[in-house]
Amino acid sequence: MNRRNRPPCAVEGGRNRVASTPWARRCPTRHGMALVLAITTGVAACGGDASSRGKFMSIGTAGTGGLYYPIGGALASRLTARDTGRTWTAEVTGGSVENVHRLVNGQIDIAMAIGTTVHEAYNGGRGFDVPLRQLRTVAPLYPNLTHVLVRGGAGVDSIAGFRGLRVSVGAAGSGTEQVSRQLLEVYGLTYDDIEVRYLSFTESAAALADGAIDAAILSVGYPASAVLEATTTGRIRLLPIDAARAGRMIEQWPYYSKGTIPGGVYPGTDSPVATVSVLNWIIGLDDLDGSVVTHVLDILDEDAEELRQAVEIAGQIRLTNLFAAPVPMHDAARSWIERHARIEPDSTVGNVPD
Repeated sequence: MNRRNRPPCAVEGGRNRVASTPWARRCPTRHGMALVLAITTGVAACGGDASSRGKFMSIGTAGTGGLYYPIGGALASRLTARDTGRTWTAEVTGGSVENVHRLVNGQIDIAMAIGTTVHEAYNGGRGFDVPLRQLRTVAPLYPNLTHVLVRGGAGVDSIAGFRGLRVSVGAAGSGTEQVSRQLLEVYGLTYDDIEVRYLSFTESAAALADGAIDAAILSVGYPASAVLEATTTGRIRLLPIDAARAGRMIEQWPYYSKGTIPGGVYPGTDSPVATVSVLNWIIGLDDLDGSVVTHVLDILDEDAEELRQAVEIAGQIRLTNLFAAPVPMHDAARSWIERHARIEPDSTVGNVPD
């Protein structure tokens, strides 16, 4: 049986296999399976049941405490409604790095990933043994803002004071973990200088509340449920990234830009917090069926308000950001842009790679 006719839990490695990884053999968690069931159930209401569809297709998201997961679920249900030959599901994963590996291993069909990971993977940077030149941009998502959280009793007012502290740098295999390394680097720190904890967003919030860690770095859109949970107690503070360090990050890694967490978004944070921003993306391989790319872009364009109502942060998606893609656009994305002349680049975004 072809993997496209199997349920998502039964996928096997495909072409361009680059590594044998633990996540390459992992099935969705019970949360992921719950979402699979919910979406499959919804197919009948959209014009057919799963058994009448020849192909199972999957979207790599992240953990349930972040924003990829709910956006992936909303996108999967709409893809299933539009893409009558396929049943789409959203899979819980470890995040961006894992998603890229699973995508190239042929175990998911499209994936969500932070721009840092996409750029590094395409160029054979940190975490990738060889350049993955088959990666293509499908669509832009919302921007991630780097949230730096610290316990009130930790006795630090700057990231420069993290030496010797217990710091969550994000889940292993996540885009947050890559951001954490780069952020610490511009403050003159490495993992050798801190007690590293590899925790998900939800785990980081709980560990901060329990006093099990002193600080956490989260690269996530706002408002993030894990940050809301952590700051509700009043004992957890958000630290800024100072302008000089933010400038160094932008100079060294072109996918960053300056960002601000607005005041009032989180309890106890009345004033804006300076930070850095990086866009999230939907990516695929160069041989991805162009109709999938077209469906994704049509959904983000035509169903934008419905998506925003389902997941608030979807309101921050700007299709003009396609012109700032960290890797080349899929051919179908280029064609879609040509047909939608009203979507034009602005002066604040760069040129898409060739």
